[in-house]
Amino acid sequence: MTFTQQDTRPELESAPGSEWWRTAVIYQIYPRSFADASGDGLGDLPGVTAHLDDLKDLGVDAIWLSPFQRSPQKDAGYDVADYRDVDPIFGTLADFDAMLAGAHERGIRVIVDLVPNHSSDQHVWFQEALKAAPGSPERGRYIFRDGKGENGELPPNNWESVFGGGMWKRVTEADGTPGQWYLHIFDESQPDFDWTNPEVRAEFRDVLRFWLDRGVDGFRVDVAHGLIKAEGLPDFTPDPEGGSMGGDSAGVPYWGQPGVHDVWREWHEVLAEYDGDRALCAEAWLPTVAQTALWVRPDEMHQAFNFAYLETKWDAEALRDVIEESLIAYGAVGAPSTWVLSNHDVVRHASRLALTAENPQGAGIGPKSPGQPDPVKGLRRARAATSLMLALPGSSYLYQGEELGLPEVIDLPDDARQDPTWFRTEGERYGRDGCRVPIPWTAEAPAYGFNDTGAAWLPQPAEWAELARDVQHDDPASTLSLYRSLLAERRAHGLGAGSLKWLDGFGDDVVAFRNGSIAVVANLGDASVDLPSGEVLVASGPLDGDRLPTDTTVWIATA
Repeated sequence: MTFTQQDTRPELESAPGSEWWRTAVIYQIYPRSFADASGDGLGDLPGVTAHLDDLKDLGVDAIWLSPFQRSPQKDAGYDVADYRDVDPIFGTLADFDAMLAGAHERGIRVIVDLVPNHSSDQHVWFQEALKAAPGSPERGRYIFRDGKGENGELPPNNWESVFGGGMWKRVTEADGTPGQWYLHIFDESQPDFDWTNPEVRAEFRDVLRFWLDRGVDGFRVDVAHGLIKAEGLPDFTPDPEGGSMGGDSAGVPYWGQPGVHDVWREWHEVLAEYDGDRALCAEAWLPTVAQTALWVRPDEMHQAFNFAYLETKWDAEALRDVIEESLIAYGAVGAPSTWVLSNHDVVRHASRLALTAENPQGAGIGPKSPGQPDPVKGLRRARAATSLMLALPGSSYLYQGEELGLPEVIDLPDDARQDPTWFRTEGERYGRDGCRVPIPWTAEAPAYGFNDTGAAWLPQPAEWAELARDVQHDDPASTLSLYRSLLAERRAHGLGAGSLKWLDGFGDDVVAFRNGSIAVVANLGDASVDLPSGEVLVASGPLDGDRLPTDTTVWIATA
């Protein structure tokens, strides 16, 4: 089959620049579920170090580690008690330094997670606030308010927590009487900082320097659209279909407030003090791509997760629209678009892309969820979706285990679940445990090679044996082999720094474009389509002669 380029659309390219983060493929490590060197059932930093050669073999440019700082682990480390130390369950600062050095020796950069919206209630600052009087400097670091009602018995407003239930917790004062309330967007063990307080801002600039001085290459910033709350903390009733992390966050008084941009400008200046193109990546759940692009203007963050792309259904027209919108919006502010399909907060895309019912972000799926996924269709679509994503110009994020084709673990026993969402909604929402199950390395080993003892903080399903890395490594048809091929060809052809030109001559159910000399065709329809002429470099699934089957993506060298 021959094809023509659509001259009616401009060529779309990622923003120019030579910084590594503009084109990087970044692999997210969820430390407690990656590899466990100690054998206690929780992954750790020495476990990461032990598998750095596997990550180099995969072909990623950088790793991003979800929180490993000292924490009581009420929310799997997103409740930080000490921002300058490693939690003992993950190891020590020396272990971190060894991991960082090992990654750098292999040409892999390291991004660490930072959680600035809130701390743990065990943080020394919050403990000081509980002992201090209302109106004190100690309480001024957090958002304490008097309650409503005759005796302050009602919360200051009607805000509902992302994890379910109210967003305010009343404290008992030092004299034993009921006292003020503090704000917690997430769990009650995660009090929000008051980012209008200069002391809070200075503290976090110092935290940045602590890790930058150790040599980290950047930060993924949790809840980057939060931090600043609307003046007066007005009542607000969210859209129930909006999802827990933001959804359609237009008008939400605790998301996307203009003052948050001043914080990121300050942080940008701190990173600019250091050599090596250090990077900030925003986790910002916002209504549109154009609004998210405001977080990556030249003097703010360097990247922002493209959640609009992640949330796009398996639909060719919708994908074409979000790809074009993303490249235009991010390019307009001089930033690369990012692309992502899975992470520690969403249903793995090997299951999500085959769901037949709505699944709001954060809800998770379990045995009683409607629209259960077809695992065969889910994996086929996941392979095709990743093959499409990794051909796009810009930077891509992978989530640990997706290179093995891992699905969401649906049948976790109720008594094994640990996500606060499960408990705060009394089981109404399953939450995120299903995408956080420890990943399999070796089929015939305890805990599938997660450790040597067989312990695992979440139970692993029997199907992990056939998906283990050692089973897939030398199988040319495996999902692991597909990912290694995609990453090798992406690097060889410079696709991250390339440009996109839509291709004509295909049906409405096909996403087709050229990036440099590579033609990329993804068939999302029900019928097979003709393959373009040229050398097939990578295909997400078996081809049917000169036909591209449904739910399959192919890369073809055309010159």
